[in-house]
This record gives sequence, C-alpha cells and structure tokens, in this order.
Amino acid sequence: MDCYLDNSATTRASENVIKTVTKVMAEDFGNPSSKHRKGVESEAYLNDAKKTLAKLLKVEEKEILFTSGGTESNNLALIGCALANQRQGRHIITTCFEHPSVLEPLKLLSEQKEDPFEITYLQVDADGHIDRKELEDAIRPDTILVSIMMVNNEIGAVQDIAQIGELIKQKNPKTLFHVDAIQAFGKFEIYPKKWKIDLLSVSSHKFHGPKGVGFLYVKEGIKIRPLILGGGQQKGMRSGTDNVPGIAGMAVAAAEAYANREENVRHMTTLKNMLTDGLMELAEDGKGYTIRINSKRDDLSAPHIVSATFLPVKSEVLLHALEERGVYVSSGSACSSNKPGLSGTLQSIGLSAKEADCTLRFSFCKDNTAGEVVYVLEQLKELLPLLSRFVSR
Repeated sequence: MDCYLDNSATTRASENVIKTVTKVMAEDFGNPSSKHRKGVESEAYLNDAKKTLAKLLKVEEKEILFTSGGTESNNLALIGCALANQRQGRHIITTCFEHPSVLEPLKLLSEQKEDPFEITYLQVDADGHIDRKELEDAIRPDTILVSIMMVNNEIGAVQDIAQIGELIKQKNPKTLFHVDAIQAFGKFEIYPKKWKIDLLSVSSHKFHGPKGVGFLYVKEGIKIRPLILGGGQQKGMRSGTDNVPGIAGMAVAAAEAYANREENVRHMTTLKNMLTDGLMELAEDGKGYTIRINSKRDDLSAPHIVSATFLPVKSEVLLHALEERGVYVSSGSACSSNKPGLSGTLQSIGLSAKEADCTLRFSFCKDNTAGEVVYVLEQLKELLPLLSRFVSR
C-alpha cells in the first residue's frame, strides 16, 4: 500500500490540471508576446488566469504578478521592496519561524557591504505564534517591511494575519506587509485588501497545480524593483517568456481548490485528528520510545499538517523505514531537508537539538483516506519498538 503523506512538500497535479497543461503545450503553444493569432490565443490564458486568481482573493487583475513559484515570489517581495524603498528606511521585521526563501534573502540584505539593512527577528511561543506586543514594539519610523508567514510549513501554526495587518498599519501606515501564504492558499479564505496585506506569495504545486509556477500579489501603488530583467514582460516587472501551460494549470488548480475548500478542509482535519489520536495512543503504550505532538488541534493550526517527535529514533531512520513500507513523509521542510543541520523552526518552539533530529512531518491532501492513516499507525506500532532497540544511548 502506498501512502503519500508529504503534501506540504508537493501535491499531485489534478486530472483537469494535467489536461489543461497538456492542451496548452500541444495545441495553444504560441508565445503570448507574439502579435499573431497563436500569440493572442496564448495570451488569453494569462488574462483568464489573472481573472480567476484576482476573483478568489478579491483583488484587481493588474495586482497579480506571475512567478516561477514561492521562492521567487518571496525573493521578489523582500529584495524588490527593500531596494525600492530604502530611502524611507532600512529596517525590516520578520520572525525566526520563516521559510528559508524568506530568511536567506533577508540575510543577503543584512550582509551588504555598504548600508546593510537591519533585520529584527521576532520570537514565537511553544505553539509557533508571535507576540503581537513584541511586533508592535519592534515597528519603528524607519521600518519599511514586515514579513510573516501565514501557515508554518513544518508544524502548521497559523498566524492571525488580519490582526497583524491592522496592528502594523496602526503603528506605521507606511510599513509594507508581506505574507508568505504558500501553505495557506487553497486551505483558507484570504483577503489581502481587508487584512491590509501589501504583498502575498503563492506557489501552485502546493494545491495540486504544476511545479515551477506561482504568483505574487502586489497591491497597486507599491514600489517594488524587478529582479529579472530582459524583454519587459509583465509590464517590466518580471521579464522572460511567460510559462503559459503552468499559469493555465495553476488557475485551474486554484479554482478547484476553492470550489471544494470547506469540504476538503473538513476531510483533512478529520484525518489530522485521527492521526494525532492514534499517535497519542501509541505514546501511552510505548516501550522504549516517546512521542511528542508538535502540531495543535485548533483554529490556529492548519488542517493538513502533523508534526511529531519520536524519541529516540532519528527522523531519517524512521523516514526510510516507513518508505520501505510505502509510506512517504518528510523530516522537516523538503525545501531545505537536503541540507545538513537542524530545523530552526523546531528549535524556535522549544525542541532540543536531539528532539528536532527525531521529528517527522505528515501532511495531508484531499485525496488521502482514513484507511491510509490506519495503515501508517500500524506501521509505526511495529517499527518504533524495533528501531528504538538499536539506538545508542
């Protein structure tokens, strides 16, 4: 039995997405910048995609900027805004809890030899939530940007973005607010205008769309410097031939995600609770091992992510043991799990280095079943006592 429970890393493209991408690649393959009919037909897919995405977010079509995915969207939002607004100030606020595609660009900005930017990193509590008073105190007249992830990709903690946006604009109306919504889009209703979000990053392959495509919402009037220069596509904001098949597929995936969002969220929440309950039962019966659940079961936790620590079994050992039995999970974020080192996210919520090194992430999608959860729990019940015996103490 194959159980794919690594949907926070990537999802399988839906059948309609596959059909759309195939059709565009095979039939409507024109360059959207070309003036002939094939180009015009191809450009129509871009316009339709903007309409779909803008309607879902209740924003303007001209505020949707297509990118190659979440990493580019985050890089463009952070570096592009920092460079465009540096005369106003050089102070940026984020959290210690962010994805590397946020932390690394900010590190680059802070390490500039001339006039480096100052970065303030907010701490989080044991549940992964920031202290809004700490954020309020950190905002200064020269704070040009605040970047906060809506749903953490490792433990599923959800920040109250609406209240955070209100707080930022009350303290300094000129401070821009960027939200990494890569794990949130498709699972939550998101209202950039209402929540005072200036920039919002989304990645297609997290909600059954194609890889290599995403978008950045940029509120009209926001100053942002392009990072990719060339032919001037997308009004000069992101040069390069548009990925029409990917963009068309992303629009289909987004429409499908929100058409069935409530039903899908209920289903994933049921599976999450089922897995959590099963892990707690295993913990009570555990001989030679302990289990810690790092993901909560409330409105401030995502419906699709369960993080659990299995002491004393190292995550890599347990991951491959599960893989041998057809179960696919993740040890932290797939975007950085090939790098040596421990998760900063897990350590920021209070896990020791040893605990972080024994943690797995299970992540669901609409296609997972209760039977898969039962199977996973059965495999863990067999494997944990066995693997625990071979751990050097």
